[in-house]
Amino acid sequence: MSRYAVLGAGGVGGLLAVLLTDAGHDVVVVVRDSSVKPLAENGFCLTSPVYGTRTARPDVVTMLDRPVDAVLVTPKATSLVAALDHLPGDAVGESLVVPFLNGLDHVALLRERYPRVAGAVIRVESSRPAAGLIEHGSPFARIEVARGIETGASVESLVADLAGAGFEARAVDDERFMLWSKLSFLGPFALLTTAHRQPVGAIRTSHGEELRGVVTEVAAVSRADGGPGDPAPTLAAFEAFGPQTKSSMLRDAEAGNPLEINAIGGAIIRAARAHGIPVPLTEALVTRLTDDERDAGR
Repeated sequence: MSRYAVLGAGGVGGLLAVLLTDAGHDVVVVVRDSSVKPLAENGFCLTSPVYGTRTARPDVVTMLDRPVDAVLVTPKATSLVAALDHLPGDAVGESLVVPFLNGLDHVALLRERYPRVAGAVIRVESSRPAAGLIEHGSPFARIEVARGIETGASVESLVADLAGAGFEARAVDDERFMLWSKLSFLGPFALLTTAHRQPVGAIRTSHGEELRGVVTEVAAVSRADGGPGDPAPTLAAFEAFGPQTKSSMLRDAEAGNPLEINAIGGAIIRAARAHGIPVPLTEALVTRLTDDERDAGR
């Protein structure tokens, strides 16, 4: 049995908490003050086409207050800095810190605070329509965690626990390639669906030329920055999704929540500028979304 802290109780954090608890691990969920009472009273309920219906009652606290083997960081990038106040450095200590966030920049931010950080990505559709209610909608939940010189053994142990809990989990050697492998698809997917307020089928049908242009831009930046550089797999992934599929950013926009524009689109633009690669279509989408956010007062 391993000891885990999960920072955040949203779709990803809740899914991790339920499955790891159900697998017999000692899990504590670290949340904001307003979430403690409902979660402590009612616990978590997961519904999933893969895992069925499961309930779990992990411990819930507002501040990490105990030693753990690993801290799984799951808030949105827009609330990450505030959420880290609930993870004091002396409590984290030498625990492995594993962020499941979108983008690139959060890894460096965490390494400024904590000594042992392993980059990771999760590919999943999971949401929290109400406190403690987790709806996993995708037929997969895939996790990759990057090994490091000082974190390799801990990463292998974490990956084994995640696989034992039901995730498709594996350790990888190239952190940058791993992060860009997700961002190369997520960037165009999130920016296009949200800017046009349309699901992926309408993007393919009505904005196909723009889609191919943005994917090509992002692939060029990824290649220059240590990631995959072939746009073909990303375009194929767009074709594979059901026509009504929406990005999590589009869902956030529809719900009036802050958008991860800077973490996703901003990261692509910053890397493009660092390598001298023009990305006019991507910049236009980021500008459009930023203006929309400003006009909405978020």
